[in-house]
Amino acid sequence: MPEKIKVSCEMEVTLKMIGGKCKPLILHYLIEDGTKRYGELQNFVKSIPKKTLTTQLRDMEVDGLITRTIYSAVPPKVEYSVTELGSSLYPLLELMCEWGEKNAGDRFEILNKQCDCEKD
Repeated sequence: MPEKIKVSCEMEVTLKMIGGKCKPLILHYLIEDGTKRYGELQNFVKSIPKKTLTTQLRDMEVDGLITRTIYSAVPPKVEYSVTELGSSLYPLLELMCEWGEKNAGDRFEILNKQCDCEKD
């Protein structure tokens, strides 16, 4: 069994598992749109380098938030799916969407709206 990661509080567990450049975006995308191939995820989160995307996907796999399925094919085919644990984050991700939409103000322009937040 790997050594336990020491954290200061419960909130830090969540931050360690979904903190990062695109983890919440990937999780929300997989929950909303289902299983995706690496290229589809890369097209979705264009703003990060391939190495960062790969690292974040591996981290989420280790944390049990997503599963990675490799198919024996030429060329190799890899698909990513959200797990039950990952899906349990959906309410939190939706709250993040709502908060972002309500607080974007004039500083941010949302180019690829992903959240179905209710208008007030």
